[in-house]
Amino acid sequence: MSAARLPIVVLISGRGSNMMAIVEAARVGLPVDIRAVISNRPDAAGLGFAAAAGVPTEVIDHTAFPSREDFEHALGQAIDRYAPGLVVLAGFMRVLGADFVRRYRGRLVNIHPALLPAFPGLDTHRRALESSVREHGASVHFVTEEVDAGPVIVQARIPVFPEETAQTLAARVLEQEHRIYPQAIRWFAEGRLRLEGNQALLDDRPVASSAPAGVQP
Repeated sequence: MSAARLPIVVLISGRGSNMMAIVEAARVGLPVDIRAVISNRPDAAGLGFAAAAGVPTEVIDHTAFPSREDFEHALGQAIDRYAPGLVVLAGFMRVLGADFVRRYRGRLVNIHPALLPAFPGLDTHRRALESSVREHGASVHFVTEEVDAGPVIVQARIPVFPEETAQTLAARVLEQEHRIYPQAIRWFAEGRLRLEGNQALLDDRPVASSAPAGVQP
């Protein structure tokens, strides 16, 4: 890989469709070197895709450790062996402790299937429909100690249709996730994006004032 490529590690727990989108984006110019895909579940379907794509894979099974701290210590050791500049959570279904988050502060990102700060946590599409919102979407954010509360980097917004179900809404949101996650990673790889204090900065300005047209911070 070229020295200009940002080394990244991707964490998954299941199918890893956002990881797949990042792998595909890397094939067509996203300037990253995907050093490894790591899962906390040995049966994660995304591991097979990554291996077939030539990406090294590892399993750090959280059930094999007596505590979350022990698991996260082993996970951190595995991540650090690949010396990533960015750690990408792509459907990683474990809440990470404060010490782990601080260890990677400013280089740990996540994607969430809702327009944060609305609907943190699970079952976002059902909750959005039950709340009768007119818009829904996805958010890429820096990870901080509070779950799904880190500074938002970019969001994709879609309308909620009257006949919508949680399944149709999830599918439409997922399409947007696959679009905005590689974009956010590109900004970071190009040195345009950083975390300063509790603010995401793009081109040295808060993302709300600097996002390109068509991208919703």
